[in-house]
Amino acid sequence: MQWLYLAIAIVSEVVATSALKAANGFTRWEASLLVVTGYASAFYFLSLALRTIQLGVAYAIWSGVGVALIILVGWVIYRQPLNVASFIGIALIVSERDSDPYFFQIGSTLNAVFNKTCDGCTKGDSVT
Repeated sequence: MQWLYLAIAIVSEVVATSALKAANGFTRWEASLLVVTGYASAFYFLSLALRTIQLGVAYAIWSGVGVALIILVGWVIYRQPLNVASFIGIALIVSERDSDPYFFQIGSTLNAVFNKTCDGCTKGDSVT
């Protein structure tokens, strides 16, 4: 049952994180409600899973599966590009937990530089 709780927690967190973009700074109440309920559900079910699953194991699964699902959601729903620089940047961000904290900064910079995207921008707009 604890693995089911962890799966529900992960899916709830992915739904909430995905809705966070749609909430547009909490200016859209439907998406904002989904964010709040999604995160509440995620942490509730994670707390249930942690009754029997070790914290490190649960967090490793939570973060790894969560990152993979969010990447898919960004690609499929929000049409965010996936390229080699994206995967290298994401790998550096994820690996930061076990190694040098500068990997996070390098990964974030790679994603920002090579994936200049802007919702609602038109051709010729500057992306910062």
